[in-house]
Amino acid sequence: MHVLVPVDGSEPADAALEHVLGRFEDARITALHVLNPVDGATAWGPGSADDWRSTAEARAEVVLGEAAEHAEAADRTIETDSVVGRPARAIVDYASDHGVDHVVIGSHGRDGITRVLLGSVAETVVRRSPVPVTVVRQRP
Repeated sequence: MHVLVPVDGSEPADAALEHVLGRFEDARITALHVLNPVDGATAWGPGSADDWRSTAEARAEVVLGEAAEHAEAADRTIETDSVVGRPARAIVDYASDHGVDHVVIGSHGRDGITRVLLGSVAETVVRRSPVPVTVVRQRP
């Protein structure tokens, strides 16, 4: 079984990784970080796209390194990868293209008007994923 865990350095993503490490003992685990170009959309001018990309790649390296360290502390090994794109679409596409059997994603717990305005990556992944999705909510 191949399990995909999107990671972004947030507590909900950490909870999802912890869930996978504790419950999918024989699974191949891939931690995926999505570099979202929209995050750099406010930068304008010459070289701004390159600056965004190098900053995003450095952030991905940190986030994926922390995920690998967390797995190692749990006596597990994981694969890591990063892609560029809109997070929900990139996660669904990655699952389709890489033989993923299950996606485990953290929920940021937004509701009401915040969810309507900001959208929900987890909700979109659940609706569009070609494989089962588990959404992990943090305990209060």
